[in-house]
Order: sequence, then structure tokens, then C-alpha cells
Amino acid sequence: MAPLVWFITGASSGLGLSLSLYVLAAGHHVIGTVRNTSKSVDAVKAIQAQGGKILELDVTQADGIPHTVKKAESFYGKIDVLVNNAGYSLLGAVEDLNDKEAALQMETNFFGPLRIIRAVLPGLRGNQSGTIVNVSSIAGMDALPSCGLYSASKFALEGLSESLARELAPFNISVLIVEPGAFRTNFLSARQRNESGLSEPYKGGPVDTTLGLFESAQGKQKGDPEKAVARIFEVVTGEGAAGGLKGKILRLPLGPDCVGRMQAKLDKASADLNVAREFALKTNYE
Repeated sequence: MAPLVWFITGASSGLGLSLSLYVLAAGHHVIGTVRNTSKSVDAVKAIQAQGGKILELDVTQADGIPHTVKKAESFYGKIDVLVNNAGYSLLGAVEDLNDKEAALQMETNFFGPLRIIRAVLPGLRGNQSGTIVNVSSIAGMDALPSCGLYSASKFALEGLSESLARELAPFNISVLIVEPGAFRTNFLSARQRNESGLSEPYKGGPVDTTLGLFESAQGKQKGDPEKAVARIFEVVTGEGAAGGLKGKILRLPLGPDCVGRMQAKLDKASADLNVAREFALKTNYE
């Protein structure tokens, strides 16, 4: 196939960096974004050494997004694949989170991708082709204690993606939600705790326990990032082991832990529907 032009946000580390290097190694073009090139020197060098392009972009700065997208399009005349990967997790009890923290979480994980999508869509529609990959999380389907705002941002991104997939189908533009479980990246080490810490009522409870599990899991995650990005690449391009899924799925679960949590969520939703069905069906006018 002809090389595709990939625009990947959050390319400074984690899945964004791994995906950028994987795509370049496969012979495609990559424009990766980082918040600050001087703070991501190694990643920038690694991507540029393989022929990739780098642009600075803070996804929370709305005014800079249209210019950055236009600059990205100028390199190869188009963008074929948008990967909204930039993001972080804010952890803490919902009651303990302040408005500023909550707003920044939503700006980064939801409004940033939304604005980038809007900026990229005219070009994709003009080409009557393309793929939008929104990197969510299993937390975007199954919200654990301490993850209220992080999950809210990912639930929002998934809701947007579901609608978008239907809106863009006539333009031959596909949408893929990627649902990673726990992969051995810097994601957990880069997580942010709320400013005020855990308040007394929540100490020793589910929030405290979950935060402890995250602490102990760092560096021990079973997920291999290289295998994750290979699956993403295959589903987007239609090549390789998972290539047959191209255009056939909206959600791409990654990792046994993700599969287990997704199945449990679907089972619970199904159980709720079944026990409430009789009463739900009796709410129309007679």
C-alpha cells in the first residue's frame, strides 16, 4: 500500500512514541507532536532519526491547534490518520477534586482531541478517506474508584467517537476507539494526584485501596507496548495479524485485563437491562 501520513499527538513517550517509531519502521510518514521539544529531546531525536517530523503542541491551548494542523498538512499535503493519544490521568476521590483540576483533565483528554478532530476533518472529507484513532482506556468503559474525572474524560471521548463514526461514514472516514489495559509505559508514573490529597473519610476505603494498587503496579504491568502498537497499526492499515478487523470494529480492546473488565461491564449492563426490562417497557402512554 502507499505510505499513509500519520498525525500522532503525545509522541514524547509511551504508546505515542512506540506507535510513531513502529509506523515509521513500516515505511509510513509520521508527524508527531510533543508539548515541549526541549523536554522531550530523546523522543524527538528518535523520531527524526527515522525520518519523522515533530511539531510542538499543547492540546489545551485551543488557539494553537488550527495552525499546528495546517503545518502538519503542509509537510505531505494531507493527513490520512489522526491519532489522538495525548493525555494523562488525574487520580483522587471525586469529592476531593477541585474545579481547576477537573477542568484541566477535561481540556487535555476531551476538548483537546475534539478541537484537533474539527481541525483535521476538512482535509479528510476533501480526500474522502481517512481514519481517526482516539486512544481511550478501559477506564473509558469501566470506572474504578479514584478515576472519576479520568474516566469521565474518556467516557466523553468514547461518546463523541460513537457519534462521529456514524456522522463520518458517508465520507469514507472511519473512527477507532483504542481501549488499552495496563501496559508497561510511563503512564502510571506520570499520573497526577489531586492537590489536596486523600481526605480523611476516604482513607482505608476503595479509593485508598485502588491508589495503592496503582502505586504497586508501576513497572510491573504485563502489557507489552510494542504488541499494542502493532495491533493498532494492523487494524488501521488492514495489514498483519489483526488487519481483518479494519473497518469492522469501533472499539479495539488491548490486554487480557481490558478484555476481562470490558466483559464484566457488558455482563453487568446486560443484567441491569434484564431485571429492569419489565418496568422499562411500561413507560409509554397507553
